[in-house]
Amino acid sequence: MLTKRTSKNQVTLPKAIVQSVGEADYYDVTVQDGKILLTPVRLQQADAVRAKLEELGITQDDVAEAIAWARQRT
Repeated sequence: MLTKRTSKNQVTLPKAIVQSVGEADYYDVTVQDGKILLTPVRLQQADAVRAKLEELGITQDDVAEAIAWARQRT
Protein backbone atom coordinates (compact mmCIF):
# COMPACT_ATOMS: atom_id res chain seq x y z
CA MET A 1 0.00 0.00 0.00
CA LEU A 2 1.12 3.51 -0.70
CA THR A 3 1.40 6.16 1.99
CA LYS A 4 2.88 9.66 1.88
CA ARG A 5 5.45 11.22 4.19
CA THR A 6 4.49 14.72 5.31
CA SER A 7 6.82 17.70 5.67
CA LYS A 8 7.01 16.81 9.38
CA ASN A 9 8.23 13.27 8.59
CA GLN A 10 4.89 11.74 9.55
CA VAL A 11 3.07 8.93 7.80
CA THR A 12 -0.45 7.63 8.20
CA LEU A 13 -0.70 3.88 8.55
CA PRO A 14 -3.40 2.42 6.30
CA LYS A 15 -6.35 1.03 8.24
CA ALA A 16 -6.00 -2.43 6.65
CA ILE A 17 -2.37 -2.65 7.79
CA VAL A 18 -3.20 -1.66 11.37
CA GLN A 19 -6.10 -4.13 11.46
CA SER A 20 -3.87 -6.95 10.25
CA VAL A 21 -1.29 -6.51 13.04
CA GLY A 22 -3.53 -5.11 15.76
CA GLU A 23 -3.68 -1.58 17.07
CA ALA A 24 -0.73 -0.20 19.03
CA ASP A 25 0.21 3.27 20.23
CA TYR A 26 3.94 2.64 19.88
CA TYR A 27 6.08 1.05 17.18
CA ASP A 28 9.70 -0.07 17.21
CA VAL A 29 11.34 1.40 14.10
CA THR A 30 14.33 -0.29 12.47
CA VAL A 31 16.01 -0.30 9.08
CA GLN A 32 16.76 -3.59 7.37
CA ASP A 33 18.18 -3.88 3.87
CA GLY A 34 17.13 -0.31 3.08
CA LYS A 35 13.56 -0.89 4.30
CA ILE A 36 11.88 0.81 7.24
CA LEU A 37 10.26 -1.78 9.49
CA LEU A 38 7.60 -0.88 12.04
CA THR A 39 6.89 -3.44 14.75
CA PRO A 40 3.94 -2.84 17.08
CA VAL A 41 4.96 -2.57 20.73
CA ARG A 42 2.38 -3.08 23.41
CA LEU A 43 3.53 -1.53 26.66
CA GLN A 44 2.33 -2.90 29.94
CA GLN A 45 1.64 -0.41 32.65
CA ALA A 46 3.71 -0.79 35.84
CA ASP A 47 0.54 -1.20 37.91
CA ALA A 48 -0.48 -4.20 35.84
CA VAL A 49 2.93 -5.79 36.38
CA ARG A 50 2.76 -5.14 40.12
CA ALA A 51 -0.73 -6.64 40.27
CA LYS A 52 0.45 -9.76 38.43
CA LEU A 53 3.43 -10.15 40.78
CA GLU A 54 1.11 -9.82 43.78
CA GLU A 55 -1.28 -12.34 42.26
CA LEU A 56 1.62 -14.77 41.92
CA GLY A 57 2.76 -14.12 45.49
CA ILE A 58 6.10 -12.66 44.38
CA THR A 59 7.43 -10.08 46.84
CA GLN A 60 9.96 -7.28 46.43
CA ASP A 61 12.42 -9.45 48.39
CA ASP A 62 11.88 -12.29 45.89
CA VAL A 63 12.65 -9.93 43.02
CA ALA A 64 15.77 -8.56 44.76
CA GLU A 65 17.02 -12.11 45.44
CA ALA A 66 16.41 -13.12 41.81
CA ILE A 67 18.32 -10.09 40.54
CA ALA A 68 21.21 -10.76 42.94
CA TRP A 69 21.30 -14.39 41.81
CA ALA A 70 21.27 -13.42 38.12
CA ARG A 71 24.12 -10.97 38.63
CA GLN A 72 26.40 -13.55 40.28
CA ARG A 73 29.51 -14.35 38.34
CA THR A 74 30.42 -17.99 38.09
